Amino acid sequence: MRGETLTGHSSARDLLSGRGTPYLPAMEQTSETFSDRVLGFTIPDRDARGRSVRLDGSLEKILEAHDYPPAIKHLLAEALTIATLMGALLKGDGSQLTLQAQTEGGVVDLLVCDYRDGELRGYVKHDAQRLDELGANPSLAALFGKGYLAVTFDLPSTKQRYQGVVPLEGDSLASACEAYFAQSEQLPTLIRIGVKSGPLGTVAGGLLIQHLAEGEVGRERLHVRLDHPEWEHVATMAGSTRHEELVDPELSMEALVWRLFHEEREVRVEPGSALSRGCRCTVEHFTDVLSRFPETERDDMRDETGAIVVDCAFCSRKFPIPA
Repeated sequence: MRGETLTGHSSARDLLSGRGTPYLPAMEQTSETFSDRVLGFTIPDRDARGRSVRLDGSLEKILEAHDYPPAIKHLLAEALTIATLMGALLKGDGSQLTLQAQTEGGVVDLLVCDYRDGELRGYVKHDAQRLDELGANPSLAALFGKGYLAVTFDLPSTKQRYQGVVPLEGDSLASACEAYFAQSEQLPTLIRIGVKSGPLGTVAGGLLIQHLAEGEVGRERLHVRLDHPEWEHVATMAGSTRHEELVDPELSMEALVWRLFHEEREVRVEPGSALSRGCRCTVEHFTDVLSRFPETERDDMRDETGAIVVDCAFCSRKFPIPA
């Protein structure tokens, strides 16, 4: 990997992701990915691509903005990990992936998080009193009631926006996102998420892998089937990922991928973006947004000093915007 060579024959299929470098066993690596950076990988012979990530310091900075109870902290950590895995599939500077869950009758009123160029944001609004009544480990149905998950891709390079909406069903947000890819993108997808909280903070890890069927990059995607033999093999291997592996700070992302797919002829990895909390709130940004409102509406927003105070839910800071 990273300029090293790997046993095996090179071919056009080695460029499945458009670029990348061969992967070597852990003992031959010169640098590994442990936390707060995405690792991309492809398995050319199986027409599969994937992403792996572990969130540590970046996750803590987002969670510490609010005094979330454990169940909500776990939920947001899961959502941010999924947003990272999905967002890291996008190409082009400024491309953004947004996950937004809204509910009907759920304890969670709103969950929103996004990923853009390695920057993460996330926020959960919930009913604290009703949450206390659910116990320590509430189910997805208990948290969201009749809920829906909206997945939005913003692609500034083409000035396009795509959005898909799926019911919040199943055991987790990950299963809802798998359903999104199957229904909206026709991409067989497996997602595994692990979250661990302790005295030193919260760590979350995730693995996403997809089957590109008969369509490598630049070719038409044909015969998308959940029972495709190549996909069944890859999904079985990836599905064996354990929660403990995803959150183990001593296990690199490369080593995790190697454990799962070391029997393959070749696995190619490509280090992705470094990750950080990316709240984009500034006085300049809010001033620009407020300038789009009619003057009469801005007058109604002003306090006794004449300023408009904007409360950013993502970072829990208040920004007084002068008249």
